[in-house]
Amino acid sequence: MFTALIVEDSLFFRRSLKEMLHSRYPAIKVKEAASGAEALRIVDSGVPDLIFMGIRLPGANGLEITKKIKQGHPRATVIIVTSYDIAEYRDAARLCGADFFIPKSSSVWEEVTDLVEAVMSKAPLSIAGLDKEEE
Repeated sequence: MFTALIVEDSLFFRRSLKEMLHSRYPAIKVKEAASGAEALRIVDSGVPDLIFMGIRLPGANGLEITKKIKQGHPRATVIIVTSYDIAEYRDAARLCGADFFIPKSSSVWEEVTDLVEAVMSKAPLSIAGLDKEEE
């Protein structure tokens, strides 16, 4: 079963993303974490196929949590989803190992859908965000 983890301190955004995923992909299993520590516990019990990561989390930074996840599970697909669409965050996300960076905006759902479909089909991921070939 395809699993996703949403790591986000905003209950509203977490629930909205979860509802969108379930409406589009009824068979997907979605887990939620409101903090970095909770996310690490979930990942340690079984790595999700896809992780949506916020940047500002209670007691932790989502970029640091991403780095920890990627060190232990380099094949995990991590998407940074944030309101802070600035170059410094994009660069930091890339350096921490994030696979994609999606700013929260009116088009976030379309980008999320494209990414989920690509990951589910194991297709090459070339969606806007972090271009791995730039490294």
